[in-house]
Amino acid sequence: MPGTKKEERSLTLVRDLVWRFYKALKGYKQTPSPQAAPGFRLRFDRIFGLRTGYEALDKLLARLLRRKTELLKVLDYPDIPLHTNASENDLRTLVTKRKISGGTMSRDGRVARDVVHGLMKTCQKLGLSFYHYLGDRLGIGNAGQPVPPLSAIILARA
Repeated sequence: MPGTKKEERSLTLVRDLVWRFYKALKGYKQTPSPQAAPGFRLRFDRIFGLRTGYEALDKLLARLLRRKTELLKVLDYPDIPLHTNASENDLRTLVTKRKISGGTMSRDGRVARDVVHGLMKTCQKLGLSFYHYLGDRLGIGNAGQPVPPLSAIILARA
């Protein structure tokens, strides 16, 4: 939290600059223009290269500046999302379960849990029943069309 009026003003200014930049990037995603990319990179440098005298804010800005290439991938690949909300939502159920159960007892248990969770989320995103998929793979309850490999379904939809 800012402790002085100057720190508070710095925080407000940087927050405003960052949100304006984010809004401009959203516009870029809708109508990408390779000619505009260098301007975005320069603007990023100006914003995240700022030094305000507010130590915590300056550290954050410097850390984000070091991640410039990663954070501006959208300029080269406009189809990628600007945020990680989908990824974070995918992990939320796993984190909640881990907190409730106290985690796994072994590395093998953790790997098994992660694999099953990944398959469940993939089936969910593809609109497949995880239990139908699993039953098909295990050769039980196969009372219908066999489920093709998930990779084939993903490629077919791409």
